[in-house]
Amino acid sequence: MQETRQNKIARLLQKELSVIFQEQTRSLHGVMVSVTRVKISPDLSICTAYLSIFPSEKSEELIKNITKNEKQIRYELGTRVRYQLRIIPELRFFIDDSLDYIERIDELLKK
Repeated sequence: MQETRQNKIARLLQKELSVIFQEQTRSLHGVMVSVTRVKISPDLSICTAYLSIFPSEKSEELIKNITKNEKQIRYELGTRVRYQLRIIPELRFFIDDSLDYIERIDELLKK
């Protein structure tokens, strides 16, 4: 039962975080941030979001900026999901480099 609730909340948070990042990166031309996966702790207090950033050269700079503005992102998320969640979870952001890993494997296989 608890796992089903975690999955529902993770999907909700993934959708809302995607919209927030889409709105915030509109001003940055040529940069795209997508939320690939969201995990939520069993007590619903910590949300771990994995971000895929294009182009990958700017990923370190952007993840530092996102981490610095974590409180503002949490506030924005709270205004969007205030009727679905009682407590807004603490946000943690990590780079999802699985696409770069797949690309590297493809390059090695072609050689």
